[in-house]
Amino acid sequence: MALLPITICTGDYDRIRALSDGRIMVEGCDVNYLTMNPEQVFYRAWNNHEFDVTEISGSSYILARSAGWDDYIAVPVFPSRMFRHSGIYIRTDSGIKSPKDLKGQEIGVPVYAMTAAVWIRGMLGDDYGVFPSDLHWLTGGLEEGGRKPKFFPNLPPEIRVNNIPENKTLSNMLENGEINALISAREPSCFGSANSDIVRLFPDFRSAEKEWFSRTGLFPIMHFLAIRKSLVEREPWLATSILKAFTQAKDLSIKEMLDVTALSVSVPWIAAELRETRSLMGEDFWRYGFSENVEELTAMCRWSKEQGIAAREMDPKELFHPATLDKPRI
Repeated sequence: MALLPITICTGDYDRIRALSDGRIMVEGCDVNYLTMNPEQVFYRAWNNHEFDVTEISGSSYILARSAGWDDYIAVPVFPSRMFRHSGIYIRTDSGIKSPKDLKGQEIGVPVYAMTAAVWIRGMLGDDYGVFPSDLHWLTGGLEEGGRKPKFFPNLPPEIRVNNIPENKTLSNMLENGEINALISAREPSCFGSANSDIVRLFPDFRSAEKEWFSRTGLFPIMHFLAIRKSLVEREPWLATSILKAFTQAKDLSIKEMLDVTALSVSVPWIAAELRETRSLMGEDFWRYGFSENVEELTAMCRWSKEQGIAAREMDPKELFHPATLDKPRI
C-alpha cells in the first residue's frame, strides 16, 4: 500500500525532534516535516491552510470552533505548555504591588484572545477576584505596530478592549509610562537589567507557579495540534496515527534528557531539574491525551466564554477528533 504524503508544521521543540529527523515514523505516512516560529505556523495555517497537520493556538482554535469553523480538527497533542505567572509586567512607579492593584488600570496585551492571556486572566479571576471587566484592555503590536487579531472575540459590553495607534507598540508604551501594566507571552524589549523601572508582578514567579500547580493540578496548555478536516475525513485512521507518533517522540525526548552520558540539552543540571519536576508534577508531566488533560481543557473552555472570547462555552470533547478521545487498553 502506498504511503500517504502529508506535511506537518510545528515549532522546533525537543519533543517533536524524533519525528522531524525521521527516527519515529507516522504509521502509513510519508512525512514532510517543517519547523518554524509558531506565529508563522499559525498565520500560514489560518490564512492559507498550507499544512495537513499543524500546531495551532489553543485560544484561537476554541474561539473559531465555537463560531462553527471546522477547517481543522485537533488531536490531544499539546506542543506548547507554559506556566504564565511570569507574563505580567508592571512599572515600579505605578503603585501596583499585588494582583488586586491591577483593578481600574489600562493594561496592554498584544491580542486580547491570545492563549497566554486567557490563562493569566483565569488565574487572576479565580485566585484574586480580578476579572476582565475590572481593567481596560489595550491591544496592538508588542514590538511592531499594526498587529491585528486573526479572529475577533465575542465581547460583552462590560469588557473594554481598544486598539492602540498603529504607530505605537506596547513595549514602548510601558517603558514611557503610557500604560502601567502589560501581559505578554514574550518578554518585552523594555524589560531587563538595563531598565529597573519595569519588573514582573510576580518576581519569584517560579515559586508562585509551583504553588499554583500544587493547588490546582493545572499545567497550562498553549497550543494544540490539528489535522486538516477534509484529509482526516478521507483517511480516518490518520488521527490516531498522529497521536501515537507524537506521543512516542515526546516520551523519547524525556528519556534522552535523563541520559547523563552526553547531555542532550545544554543545561548542566537538566537531569536533576527533570527529577525535581517529576517529583512535583508526576512522571508523565507533559501529558498528551484527552482524559489526561480534561481539567485544563475544561478551564480553557470556561474562561474563554467568561472572558468574552468564545461564542459559547464549548464541551472539551467537541474540540477533538472522536477517535482520539480514548486510548486503546490491553
